[in-house]
Amino acid sequence: MHLDGSCHCGAVRFSVEADAPVPFLRCHCSICRKTAGGGGYAINLGARADTLKVEGEEHISVFHATVDGEKSPAERRFCGRCGSALWLWDPRWPELLHPFASVIDTPLPVPPEQVHMMLGSKANWVRSEVRPGEATFDEYPDQSLEEWHRAHGLLDKA
Repeated sequence: MHLDGSCHCGAVRFSVEADAPVPFLRCHCSICRKTAGGGGYAINLGARADTLKVEGEEHISVFHATVDGEKSPAERRFCGRCGSALWLWDPRWPELLHPFASVIDTPLPVPPEQVHMMLGSKANWVRSEVRPGEATFDEYPDQSLEEWHRAHGLLDKA
């Protein structure tokens, strides 16, 4: 699925092809919750890094979180003007790019369910809003973004 995204101020616009575009996975880890907005979690999509096209690249800044006292190799890109979190890229999986659903301007498919991960580090004030039957994980889920999409017949390998 073709996705167009932008930051709040419009200085950065981007497009990417997403194989896993359904916004189903809510990550409650302290990094996502603090860098991707004020809602207590972030929703990351799965896209192909080699399809990324960017306008306004000069306005992009990079953040590397510290995990257990060590700098994470994952690069979190954000707009240096307005602070909008844009996407995550990790050199350990160079073919993947994870745009934050919050900056996607293209209408996204409605997920058939939500999966809640990293609940072990969820902020105490966040209401989990877990519906009966939805999967929850204190850390990482059993399935990757791609595996979840494939299991639900939603993988877009266009």
